[in-house]
Amino acid sequence: MRSRFRLLWWLLAYASLGIGIVGIVVPGLPTVPFVLLSAFAAARGSQRLHAWLLAHRQFGPMIRDWEREGAVSRRAKRLAIAMMALCALVMFLTVPKWWMAASGTAFMAIVATWLWRRPEPRQ
Repeated sequence: MRSRFRLLWWLLAYASLGIGIVGIVVPGLPTVPFVLLSAFAAARGSQRLHAWLLAHRQFGPMIRDWEREGAVSRRAKRLAIAMMALCALVMFLTVPKWWMAASGTAFMAIVATWLWRRPEPRQ
């Protein structure tokens, strides 16, 4: 039974990492939450992937900050909120009904508020 769950964690870890990597180049698809989910799942299903993520030049510091204190750097917060604002603008310019853009923007505003309230890493 334990090995079956380990396989599911492993699958979730690699799928999340794949989606996160795609999010690097696809506007509107977030990278950070999927990488954090990948690290969470890898800690339960693939120690090798978890160690690789922690040692990664880009992902490692972000994951360690999150695992240690639930913290997000100010730079990451600003970048994420700027990307959400850009996506909101694109939605208002391209969707056929205004309420579609408004509902997407409202959801992003909730996420942005939650994100901004996260602590910043202690140096």
